[in-house]
Amino acid sequence: MIEVRDLVVRRDGRAVLTIDRLRIDRGEVLAVLGPNGAGKTTLLLVLARLLVPEQGAIRFESASGPLASDLDYRRRISVVMQDPLLLDRSVFDNVAAGLRFRHLAAETVRQRTEAWLAKLSITHLKDRPGLKLSGGEAQRVALARAFVLEPELLLLDEPFSSLDAATREALSAELKRLLADTHTTTVFITHDPAEVRDLATRSLWLEDGRLIPRPA
Repeated sequence: MIEVRDLVVRRDGRAVLTIDRLRIDRGEVLAVLGPNGAGKTTLLLVLARLLVPEQGAIRFESASGPLASDLDYRRRISVVMQDPLLLDRSVFDNVAAGLRFRHLAAETVRQRTEAWLAKLSITHLKDRPGLKLSGGEAQRVALARAFVLEPELLLLDEPFSSLDAATREALSAELKRLLADTHTTTVFITHDPAEVRDLATRSLWLEDGRLIPRPA
């Protein structure tokens, strides 16, 4: 589904990410691990086309064929970061925002939004302001906002790292169920070996901006 070749990202003249080749197959759940500063978030931003590499190519083979423009590419992906970055609107409006941006019919927006509110067990929060949620509630909204777009590629940057252990475990179980149900190709960054065991079909280790064999 995705092939990265000869990728180089530099900051202040220094290479912070160098990927000779990386292939991500359709339907797989890829965990990316490594120490702080290894280049994990940089890789995610490049995959989201939010950061332009100095050199290299990323080929995305959509279900409908190759994608040429950045806009077409971004319409096929969803990104969830550590900070949910919710709007100062209701939970319903937060989840529906991407669908409305794509100018879908109002009834389609309502049906899809309500379906994902239910799947993430946050229907009871739909009228609550997005900025008045607990950390776990906010991340449920962020996941619903991502999945409602029916992405071909889901990118997750340590979405549970700031949550307490019980909430993190519950949300990880929810995510595992949703990925099994939707078969969404996923790349997620984590420091948590339990998340790798529970969620990933494959894992990679980044260190000093390069992919290396996973430490024992």
